[in-house]
Amino acid sequence: MEIPPNKSGPSLAALHRAIAALSTDVIAVQEIDFNLPRTGSINQIAEVASAMGAANWAFAPGIVGTPGEKWRKLSKKEVKIFTNETTDSLAGSYGIGIASTIKVLKWRRLELGNSPIGIPLVVPTESETSSKPKIRAIYVHDEPRLALAATLANGFTVVNTHLSFVPGVNLAQLKKLKSWSLQIASETNTKVLLMGDLNLPKGLPVAFSKWRSLINQNTYPSWGAKIQFDYILSDQLLPDECQPLSISTSGISDHLPIGIEILK
Repeated sequence: MEIPPNKSGPSLAALHRAIAALSTDVIAVQEIDFNLPRTGSINQIAEVASAMGAANWAFAPGIVGTPGEKWRKLSKKEVKIFTNETTDSLAGSYGIGIASTIKVLKWRRLELGNSPIGIPLVVPTESETSSKPKIRAIYVHDEPRLALAATLANGFTVVNTHLSFVPGVNLAQLKKLKSWSLQIASETNTKVLLMGDLNLPKGLPVAFSKWRSLINQNTYPSWGAKIQFDYILSDQLLPDECQPLSISTSGISDHLPIGIEILK
């Protein structure tokens, strides 16, 4: 799920209501803020964790600053993963996160790079006269992409990512991510679930990765979804070992949330 901000960002009350309504053990989110003024200088993934009663959370910054405005890449010395146990600080930043009620044994991060060129994108913007966002095309520079993995105490590793929107670049990132996920699965003897916004239309991630999509549902835009950008992929979990969750719109994102229940 993505939590893009409006002018003031979703209110904390709205965020907590939306997350609590999902009633899930693990949540992976993209496009989240960490101490950014545009969203009240809060730690959004910590608020997500609080709303779901999760003791474990992590935030992986992709950039320092605000996307679409002024930002920079992280330096080599800056912390790459912030957790509920991290005491270091970082200026306002933007990235991805995971919150879990299940104990996390280890966090990992993978750098996926970014496209050297941007492309025109059709994006939603706020409308002053309607609750339905307006659509406009703007040229967008690609920011650094990454993946965050949480190896859980229940025998699963959850990998969260937000891939590039540039065609070809996202496929190369998916290939690298698949290899990394398989390595983690081998090292930890866990089943890997790869999830997030892959910025690839329906069918491409499955055809390219050869992994199963555990959810087949259009996810974008949330007010009339016509395309699937968000996935949960696995090459280890069989279809009869899980079932899709029926989740309504969160009301705080331009993507629809997706989820599965793993059957015991």
